[in-house]
Amino acid sequence: MGQKESTRAILVIATLAVCGWAMAAAHAQTGLDAGGLTFKDFGTADNGASFNRADPMTSGVPNQASSRVLSVSNSERVARVRFDSIRIEVSLPLGWQANEDWERGVAYSGDRNYRLIVWRVDFAFEGVKDAEHYAATKTGAIKSRRPAVETQARKLADGTFVIAYERVAPGQGDRGPRSVFDLVISNPGNPKEGVLVTLGVPASDAERGLKLMALVKEKIKIDW
Repeated sequence: MGQKESTRAILVIATLAVCGWAMAAAHAQTGLDAGGLTFKDFGTADNGASFNRADPMTSGVPNQASSRVLSVSNSERVARVRFDSIRIEVSLPLGWQANEDWERGVAYSGDRNYRLIVWRVDFAFEGVKDAEHYAATKTGAIKSRRPAVETQARKLADGTFVIAYERVAPGQGDRGPRSVFDLVISNPGNPKEGVLVTLGVPASDAERGLKLMALVKEKIKIDW
């Protein structure tokens, strides 16, 4: 799947969620804040067993493989996972699973209510100048495809962008409305390159989801 198709896939994934932007904007103006939560509030103390568990829903999917677990802290209920295909490391709650293909990393909670996707973005290839232009273009594209969806982007103090979406119907398999947050990170050495992190959660967990995104952002490591 080419990057243009990848972008379309991102747009589809992004429309699987709904959130109240007023809450998100309050955090985004000064940066993302975990509000005192840690990975303990999201994980289960299973010593990382979930990351070795086969997932029947992804078995046999072409070019897909389990991601590499670098470390596990049962006391902190967090695992360090590397998506080798995109050269990015993230911290994830224990009890989750993670896999990847040649263009993205995917992680999700045991019940699949929380879902995280990490992509590389070539802004020039997407026809935009930089992360800010990408955020504006993406919100406009979502609004065009789904007129009922409300979208808004905010720039954080460190130059990254948070995008939130609201009033979107749940996707297939979801039991109710969902909330989504996009984090757009620009390469500090090349503004034409970036990374997109998308986190979708149940709408009722919107505030917790934003705090989890703050934890992910704080610990992400990108090999530029």
